[in-house]
This record gives sequence, structure tokens and C-alpha cells, in this order.
Amino acid sequence: MTVSGSKKDGVRPEVVTVWWVRHGPTHQKAFTGWRDVPADLGDLDHVKRVDAHLPDDAVIVASDLRRASDTADVIGGNRTRLPNMAALREFDFGDWDGKRFNEVAESHPDLSRAYWETPGDIAPPNGESWNMAASRVNSAVTDLLRDLEVPNLIVVAHLGVIMTQIQRGTTGLATDAISHQIDPLSVTRIRFDGAWTVEAINHNP
Repeated sequence: MTVSGSKKDGVRPEVVTVWWVRHGPTHQKAFTGWRDVPADLGDLDHVKRVDAHLPDDAVIVASDLRRASDTADVIGGNRTRLPNMAALREFDFGDWDGKRFNEVAESHPDLSRAYWETPGDIAPPNGESWNMAASRVNSAVTDLLRDLEVPNLIVVAHLGVIMTQIQRGTTGLATDAISHQIDPLSVTRIRFDGAWTVEAINHNP
């Protein structure tokens, strides 16, 4: 798929900016990974501010989970909307999905502590590790940038997904990426010009 957004069709922009938007709030108090819960998009003023902050010439794509997909629909405006992508889903928390954090800490004390303190290859039962999720998302973004010819790409996704891209853009540790606050409907901006550079994290229009 090719979407032309450059001044001359078929000429790939030298710099692409990826605008990462976290979906609207879900008000969940438990692990929320691949469970398909809705977003609260009732704050129309906030939605409009996000829309106005994003570039008009961007194309927009979202995770196929409805909290992200519905958010992309309301902030999309007249921008070209790409099909939803399962590869942009939140981390798969496996058996922990839907359980409260204290429940998991009690049922898997050592594993849950290691999952947060030393993220990497550690995964929840029947779930996905940090490295597995990061590899999935990195591949999806690489494919998008390869196939598109646009200077700006808006991706509506999830907390963990955005953190993996902060790690990619800073070449830092996963623990450093996890330390960042990423609010619902915030914008994290990352530029690619042959290398990744994080330009803004958790901007709240």
C-alpha cells in the first residue's frame, strides 16, 4: 500500500515524524491488554485539541482494539485513515489480563516483580514479554514507513506500545522507557531520518 503525501509522488520524504497518540481513558483498574474494552471519548474539548495539534497532512492508523480504533475515528478529521493493525495492540498480558495488580502480585509475587523490574524476556503466563511486544511493534512501524510516502504518520495505540517506541528512539533501557508517564490522549512525537529521535513525550494538548 502506498499513500502519497510528499510534494512529488513517488519520492519518499527524507524525514518522517510519527505522532503517537494514546487512546482515550478506559477507567480500568486491572491489567488491560488484548481485552477489547471501550475508551471514554466524552471530553470533546480535549478530543478537538488533540485533533488541532496533529498535522493535517498526516495519515492515521490504529490498533484494532476498539479503544484505539474509536479514538482514531474521532481525531482523524479529514486525514487518510489506514486499516487497523493487530500488530499495534497493547502487550498481551496472558493470564493476567483483567486481574487487578494486587491480585497478580499475590498470585505471582516473584514473576510479577521481575516483569516490572527487569523487563526483557520475562512474560506473564501465556502472555508476551517486553522484547516480544517491542519486536512486534518495531516490525509494524518499519513496514509502515517502508510502504508509505508521507512526512507525518499518526499512530493511535497503547501505553506499552508507545513505551517500546520511546526505548527505540532513545536506545535506552526498557526500565527507562517504563518510567515515563503516558496519559490518555497524550501525544508522543518521534522523528525518523535514518535514525530515531524522540522529540516530545506525553504532550497534552
